[in-house]
Amino acid sequence: MQSRTVSTLLTRLVLVCGALLFPMLADAGEADLVAAKVTKTGADTYRFDVTVAHEDTGWDHYANVWQVIGPDGAIIGERILAHPHVNEQPFTRSLSGVSIPAEITGVTLRAGDLVHEFGGAELYIELPAEVGQTVTVSD
Repeated sequence: MQSRTVSTLLTRLVLVCGALLFPMLADAGEADLVAAKVTKTGADTYRFDVTVAHEDTGWDHYANVWQVIGPDGAIIGERILAHPHVNEQPFTRSLSGVSIPAEITGVTLRAGDLVHEFGGAELYIELPAEVGQTVTVSD
């Protein structure tokens, strides 16, 4: 009888702990952009260095992409993030060779994760006018 009571108590304890911990594990939040740098590398070509913050929890929930979005909403460039960055937050990744027409003077940057997709903090950045120039922005 005592063994059954202990077993029941342990089962309830595990269920309560799971109910309390699961929302914290599942709610890592959306991927946010916290800083970006763009360098003009050619006539209409740019390099982006983008810093992403996200509470990656592992392979099931991590920031997996960031994008360069034009004024019309079109995706101009995309950097796929191939693995979680659980112990590296925030982290910066680059994308080179992004071709942007001369008439576009600024772009929006956004990041997404496997669970929420997009919706976190975005950044707008003006594009540098001259080859070799760099523009930096942060939240």
